[in-house]
Amino acid sequence: MKRVKKPVFFVVALLIAALVYTALFGVYTQRGDFKDAVIKGAGDIRWGIDIRGGVEATFSPANGVKATDSELESAKAIIETRMVSTNITDYELYTDAANNRIIVRFPWKSDETDFDPETAVEELASTALLTFREGGSYESMEYGTNGETVYKTPSGTTAENVILEGSDVVKAELAFQQDQQTGSTEPIVSLELSDEGTTKFAEATERLKGQTISIWMDDVRLSAPTVEAVITDGKCVIQGDFTNESASALAARIQAGALPFALETSNFNSLAPTLGAQALDAMTLAGVIAFAVIAVLMILVFRLPGVVATISLAGQMGICFAAVSGYFAQFSSFTMTLPGIAGLILSIGIGVDANVLTASRIREELKNGKTLDGALQNGFKSSFWAIFDGNLTTAIVAVMLMGVFGPSNILSMIFGQSTTGSIFSFGFTLLVGIIANFIMGVFATRMMTMSLAGFKCLHKKWLFGGARGE
Repeated sequence: MKRVKKPVFFVVALLIAALVYTALFGVYTQRGDFKDAVIKGAGDIRWGIDIRGGVEATFSPANGVKATDSELESAKAIIETRMVSTNITDYELYTDAANNRIIVRFPWKSDETDFDPETAVEELASTALLTFREGGSYESMEYGTNGETVYKTPSGTTAENVILEGSDVVKAELAFQQDQQTGSTEPIVSLELSDEGTTKFAEATERLKGQTISIWMDDVRLSAPTVEAVITDGKCVIQGDFTNESASALAARIQAGALPFALETSNFNSLAPTLGAQALDAMTLAGVIAFAVIAVLMILVFRLPGVVATISLAGQMGICFAAVSGYFAQFSSFTMTLPGIAGLILSIGIGVDANVLTASRIREELKNGKTLDGALQNGFKSSFWAIFDGNLTTAIVAVMLMGVFGPSNILSMIFGQSTTGSIFSFGFTLLVGIIANFIMGVFATRMMTMSLAGFKCLHKKWLFGGARGE
């Protein structure tokens, strides 16, 4: 049996502890009156309508425009794309062609404090007119919610000379690049231009080399970079004071294109949660108590493998929270609903089963007279395929739920959009939990157990489930 070095247990346990702490509480910096998230925690999770409530809004074409059925469906698809791009899966979206309107319901943002439904719907209904303009002149300046400077309304030469529009963009997506001064990684929006857009941009960058080409979304200046080289390949980026969420949302709005007509909010109101924050607190307390009870039982029944199983289960929960909170920079916060919580609970149960199966196989090998090293080797080997088979079949089901009941699929017509989002949320959290179980319940558990077995004082059969005195 291949030995695992003794310090491995402490290294893995410390890494798991750091993951769990940061996934639950996050890491933040204070900038004056503003709080910036370095690593997002559980407090940044966007809770679904059933838990925290949300917004209901009715959109109608502005200026009395009578939209056709196809135009309403197009506007609906763009609004849906904007929500999905920011991982808002708990939503309801309908077109009412008879009354010339679109109805949408979606949850509040995780950091919402004012709970103003009118403000919440502005991003969904905006026309998202992207322009590249000569120069960077503006008419007014104000400060945003995070203290950043916002330049508004192009003026002079900037207002008169438009180089590119959103229709010249073929592809827009979230990307990351390293800041040459600080060395940190910052989110950007990567653009790929059409043939016509490439020609126009190549001419403009050659003419304005050493000068400014500003980038605007509607009447807000996003960036005002200096042209350092002629860009002839039709690929460029939008840089600015972006967060991962804002860059992802901007890329989605550009990719989706402008709405076929301007929308106005004819009606909006707040939705009360069907469950409520108090019930969420009760579930949290119940989860903590349940985890403590499971940990005590695992330790009493399986001894040292029970201690390892408790640590690995904590790590599995840390990964699950990280996956839905926006912990990883490349992914936005996921909308957590009641079915999503059910998926997490089920995945934790699968994780407990994996650890119980491994510890039981080790105990059986010890009862059959194997040495401790032999029992560990055979126990891990025999339990792996049983765990793999069980997790694989569940993962296939989770993927099918996400694929079949994900946004914009044929079954949405049968089951409705609200059902779609709920089932998708369940499948997503279940799949994340299964992946976390493989990482923690299989590999981390194996490394920590083998590492502890290397200590002479712990190299005793009874500590791993054998009879006392062995």
